[in-house]
This record gives sequence, structure tokens and C-alpha cells, in this order.
Amino acid sequence: MLGHWLGHRLRRNDRRTSANGASPHGNDHLIELRKVVKTFATAGGTFTALKGVDLAAGSGQFLAIIGKSGSGKSTLVNMISGIDRPTSGEVLVGTTAVHALSEGQMAVWRGRHIGVIFQFFQLLPTLTILENVMLPMDFCHTYAPRHRRERALGLLEQVGMADHAHKLPSSTSGGQQQRVAIARALANDPPIILADEPTGNLDSRTAESIFGLFAGLVERGKTIVMVTHDRDLARRVSRAIVIADGEIVGEIVNEPAHA
Repeated sequence: MLGHWLGHRLRRNDRRTSANGASPHGNDHLIELRKVVKTFATAGGTFTALKGVDLAAGSGQFLAIIGKSGSGKSTLVNMISGIDRPTSGEVLVGTTAVHALSEGQMAVWRGRHIGVIFQFFQLLPTLTILENVMLPMDFCHTYAPRHRRERALGLLEQVGMADHAHKLPSSTSGGQQQRVAIARALANDPPIILADEPTGNLDSRTAESIFGLFAGLVERGKTIVMVTHDRDLARRVSRAIVIADGEIVGEIVNEPAHA
């Protein structure tokens, strides 16, 4: 039931049009980056992390961004979430011009539309696992307060962590914490999940389990963009983008992960 509703909402949002029948920003995909350049000022001078990147991804796609350390893959994903802003170019997600949002608008928009999963989990250590999952709902005022606890428990059940709901993160393993981070990313039912090296610090068995969770989310209509240095994953996702020195240098298209 949740998956059906989610897929319906995702398709509805992706197809939203202006009065003349076109997308407000002329984008045909859920995610579009146009000529994105990102530079950083360093002690040694200006460093260009992204060099005029163009990228488009549609609804329900499992997209991997692969490349070596320092290739620009994390910066690319940070453009989609608004964690980083482009020096030039455009970032369009659904009907939103992300690059044009103010800081205040960005925080609210991200909380409602993007779920972010970090390599090192970034769970708040003084909150229980349940409270960590409820936090995005509290911050964005989504769902009635009386329903947030029930929803958080339901999400923890989906990732196999309901029995640990009242523990602190430090009392669970790395793989368990990553499962909690996935539940937290789903708290506000965002259409897009961004995962930055989500299996990089996990053993192979746990990493396989996390990958399976992601594949299940795609099957239920989520769009997932996953940063990884593991080229083996390129054979298992819908599509993989290869980035090197701030430029997209290759693409691999496979059968969808849920097919």
C-alpha cells in the first residue's frame, strides 16, 4: 500500500506542468544538471571539482556515480541535495530550481524532498534510534505529532531494526546504524534518496544486505543516486555514470535493478 501510494505521488510530482503544458524550467526528468561548474578556493589556488557537468535521471531509477577518490562524485551528488551550490549552471529537481533557493528555503525543501544517507551514518549519539528516525518529521513538521512515533517504528520494522528502537546508536553495529540511517532518510517519504558511499565501511555481507534494501526501495518507486568507488556495483544498478577529474567520461546502462 505504501509503495503504491509512493509511486503515484512520485509520478504525479514528476509530471507537474505549467499552464502551457511544459515543465516550469523546461526539464523533462526528475533530476537535471545543466552545465554545472563547481570551484573551491584552496590554499594552493582555485580547484575545479566539476567541469560543466550535464546529467539527467528519471523517476524510479537506481543510478550509481562511480569514480576514484577526488573525481568529483560526492560534489556532484551534493549539487542535487543543495548541500553544495554550483558556481555556475543549473540544478533542477522536479519543479524546483535548486540552485536558486535561499538557505532557508533549501533546508525546508531538502527535508521534504531528499533523503540523504551518509557513509558514517551521522546519527545523533544522544538520541535513541527511534528519536533519530523521528527527527526529520519533527524538523519539517510532517505528519501529525501523534503519528510520528508510529511511522518511525514502521520504518524501523522495514529495515529490521524495530527491536532496537530504544537503544542509543553506539550500542548497535555499523551495519545496524546504516539501516537506521536508511529509515531516517525515508522519514518524510522523499521521492529521491542520495547515498554517499553507503557501504564503504561495511563488511561484504552487510553491504549486500544494504544494497538489497536499496533495490527494494527502487522497486517501490524511489529514485536512488548512490556514490561509490566500487565498479562491480555498476553491473547491478539501472545505470552508472563514470566521473573522472570533474567530468562525466562514461555511462553504463543495465536492466533495472528490480527487473
